[in-house]
Amino acid sequence: MRMRLKAILALTAVAASLSACATVDRLDAGGDVHDLLVAIRDNDRAAFDAHVDRRALKGQIEARLMAEARQRAGQNDGVIALAAIAAGPLANAAGEALIRPETFRAAANYYGYTPDRPIPGRVAIAAALRPTGDGRVCAARKDGPCLMTFTREGDRWRLSGFDASAANLRGK
Repeated sequence: MRMRLKAILALTAVAASLSACATVDRLDAGGDVHDLLVAIRDNDRAAFDAHVDRRALKGQIEARLMAEARQRAGQNDGVIALAAIAAGPLANAAGEALIRPETFRAAANYYGYTPDRPIPGRVAIAAALRPTGDGRVCAARKDGPCLMTFTREGDRWRLSGFDASAANLRGK
């Protein structure tokens, strides 16, 4: 009985420390997400670039292009090979055109961060972030899918993933 109680207390302590870690991560991330939202609202390209992992986002675009090519090509290896050759340069071009504050304004509006409303503070944003279990956090509405994913790089959390289809931004 005494051993069981000790085991339960030990597990509770471990769970509490892991939970505290997740809370600290979310709070740290909340400050950087706030800064990113301010950069988007103010169209501040330098601040935006400091909070965005362009390489990760371009890699995501490239992977999406390849997935589309595979789906459309079926078993045609020649088409898949051409897509593999073209995907990198196309992802770079798309990244330069799309990874800008203006483009992400629709995502900010989706979350309710419209130009006529103040951006919530770090704590409020942190409360809305969800740990993904792999050291990253994501922004999602209530129990919805992750729209924006953030990864810690050194002392800063940066936008490393974006799923426009999760928000159906085309219709917004």
